[in-house]
Amino acid sequence: MYTPAAPEKMAELVFIPLAGMGHLVSVVEMAKLLVARNRDFSITILVMKLPFDSRGSAQLDSLAASLPAGRIRFLNLPHDDHSLAHLASATSTRRILFNLVEYYKPRVRDAVAELASSDSIRLAGFIIDMFCTPMIDIADEFHLPSYVFFTSGAAFLGFMLHLQCLLDERNQDLTELKDSDAELAIPTFANPVPTKIMPLVALDEGASKMFFDHARRFRETKGIIVNTFRELEPYALGSILDDPKVPPVYPVGPILNLHSSTNQNLEIIEWLDDQPPLSVVFLCFGSMGSFGEDQVREIAHGIERSSHKFLWSLRRPPPKGKIDIPTDYANPEDVLPEGFLDRTSDMGRVIGWAPQVAVLSHPAIGGFVSHCGWNSTLESLWCGVPLASWPIYAEQQMNAFEMVRELGLAVEITLDYKKEIIQEASRIVSADDIERGIKCVMECDSEIRRKVKQKREESRKALVEGGSSYSSLGLFIDNVMNNMKSKV
Repeated sequence: MYTPAAPEKMAELVFIPLAGMGHLVSVVEMAKLLVARNRDFSITILVMKLPFDSRGSAQLDSLAASLPAGRIRFLNLPHDDHSLAHLASATSTRRILFNLVEYYKPRVRDAVAELASSDSIRLAGFIIDMFCTPMIDIADEFHLPSYVFFTSGAAFLGFMLHLQCLLDERNQDLTELKDSDAELAIPTFANPVPTKIMPLVALDEGASKMFFDHARRFRETKGIIVNTFRELEPYALGSILDDPKVPPVYPVGPILNLHSSTNQNLEIIEWLDDQPPLSVVFLCFGSMGSFGEDQVREIAHGIERSSHKFLWSLRRPPPKGKIDIPTDYANPEDVLPEGFLDRTSDMGRVIGWAPQVAVLSHPAIGGFVSHCGWNSTLESLWCGVPLASWPIYAEQQMNAFEMVRELGLAVEITLDYKKEIIQEASRIVSADDIERGIKCVMECDSEIRRKVKQKREESRKALVEGGSSYSSLGLFIDNVMNNMKSKV
């Protein structure tokens, strides 16, 4: 009697992203790319709840609704709210995130053990967020390959790896560079990098161990997936690819969520519809971006003096000393200069949360005052909108330096402004600097605008068949499948 052959098991990839929408969104889009390219893949995304961010559940539900049926799923890891609240009592976000990953390690182990017992899949490997590298231990326990998903650019990847080498191989005391005016030669940057724009975590005696532990563990993996494309960072990628001590690097970006809902912000889009092309400057500083009242007033004065139309996403900081996500103001007039909204009623709008991609892709937008988070930078280039740099925390200062000084794709408002999540800002950026930056980024015939338009076209070509990122993703898929075959 004829017996049909048993169907092949799906190759199951386990994604472990950092808890936070900026990382989760990129992971979801990466997962979609993989299942679209290879019908043998299925993907489980393990979700760690943050001990703050009350809006996370709703945003996660929205992401889950966008998943293709059957082959990608979220798995919310079990947790205890009391334990998470205790984690949130740490004195820095870096310590909170480190503790969070350690807290979830046994829960990830249990989840993977259950996946491994399934008859319908075969575990193919772990794809681990750049800040979740302790999870490599779990992959090793199950004898599975691990890959890093690096959600920033290639230049910053090279920075992490180079400083880790300075620390481990040359015994250089990096803390000596803190608060100095020194500049450092870094292989992935064509220009010397001022130490004053480097992330505080890299030069801090207490926190740098955690930071460079991640870089050390990158080297243990089978490869590093980077959300960039060759045409954007040819110098940085060339430097990394020439380094025999670095695992294979796969630039597969730009990985973007281009279909965010605008249902709750139709008034914004309708207002933009009434504005001339390239006439509006958009000011938005990311999910964690907010400022104190003194800085808000300087921004308002700078906008008003620029005389440009504007759309300003203004967010209220969490209570002083508390780690949380900024919220919308019930009444923005409480922090704006007296009469500002009346005087500028024909010029622009002050709003709360904004559907960033929908705004950037609108033809009325002519410039983007941004914190230079990597996702926002890629979105701006995808939409062909020039940036004006105002970095706030993490690696944003280095992203801004790369865009302004290395690539000529942004104008500078500031490069060295720093405001860690629960710390005061390093200084107040003046209305004069803000006015100058807005006027510069809104120039219609600038060389920067021409370059950004070129990157817009290159970013799109990179993702289609025959493009650089399309080909790089194919090489990554081949690596995963070959690793599976070698274990048969």
